[in-house]
Amino acid sequence: MTIDLRSDTVTKPTKGMLDAMLNAEVGDDVYKEDPSINALEKRLADMFGMDEALFFPTGSMANQAALKLHTNPGEQVICDKYAHIYNYEGGGASFNSGISCKLVDGHRGMFTAEQAEASVNPPDFYHSPLTSLIAVENTTNKGGGACWDFEELKKLRQIATKHNLGYHLDGARLWNALISKGESPKQYGELFDTISVCLSKGLGCPMGSVLIGNKELMQKAVRVRKILGGGMRQVGFAAAAGLYALDNHFERLADDHKKATEIGQLLSKHSAIEKVEPIETNIIIFELKKHIDESQFLDSLTEKGIKIIGMGSNKLRMVTHLDYTDKLHDRFLEIIENL
Repeated sequence: MTIDLRSDTVTKPTKGMLDAMLNAEVGDDVYKEDPSINALEKRLADMFGMDEALFFPTGSMANQAALKLHTNPGEQVICDKYAHIYNYEGGGASFNSGISCKLVDGHRGMFTAEQAEASVNPPDFYHSPLTSLIAVENTTNKGGGACWDFEELKKLRQIATKHNLGYHLDGARLWNALISKGESPKQYGELFDTISVCLSKGLGCPMGSVLIGNKELMQKAVRVRKILGGGMRQVGFAAAAGLYALDNHFERLADDHKKATEIGQLLSKHSAIEKVEPIETNIIIFELKKHIDESQFLDSLTEKGIKIIGMGSNKLRMVTHLDYTDKLHDRFLEIIENL
């Protein structure tokens, strides 16, 4: 029995999802003739109360397209030092858009409006990069699944408007934040210029992310997607998985959050654990005591069929997900308790 808690990307399509994919009506999406893709894009645009949506094969590509839409080469995006667009997208901001990142020293991947405003370069000071975008990530990946305070996001909107900046949300795990905080997609659609949402994490799809935005920006999105990797053809099979997931896998994210909390409670009592970061959604980040060797600890879990991620410096990460069943959860808790 393997228990894989490395990420919520390791899930396999459910039978219902596979049936939806096999029965999908498809066409050539390059010609905008794939009815399943068109339906998914319209549904998400309507869900967030925004003008248009565009399907991408990956979340990184959707984020990279957003950066390109908001900026010109030589400009700068304000983001947290933990931001996915800075740490985990292969240097794409500089490679694809020719921009730099102004890193904010936030808390668990989140920063304040005051910090953002202090990071805006004076537009008439031509020695520094021109600030053109504020980007936030909700939930924060490296921050342990933390959820932003919505009031702070509203203050950041005011800063973006005041300084004529774009405002992008990397919402790879926004679904988790919406469930955890009891917020609605339309609340976010009212704040942001662009939002990327991922289908292949908590929602359990085999692939896919969608970029949602206002018409003026999104008119250029198809061209940018083409430049970054081109169009997809009968991709409605993936869209059908997304539509099925929105109907069947959204509300159940609360189960993942509950399991993550229970894991955290057990870890916090374990003699080998120094501390467990606060748990709000489905990500658990914890730190081993200094005398415990991280590699040996991971090896001991591997021997018992458990896969998790080592982050270095004795920090480790687990992520609960659709395929982490109640049976696996009970077994995992038993193993940890006796480890």
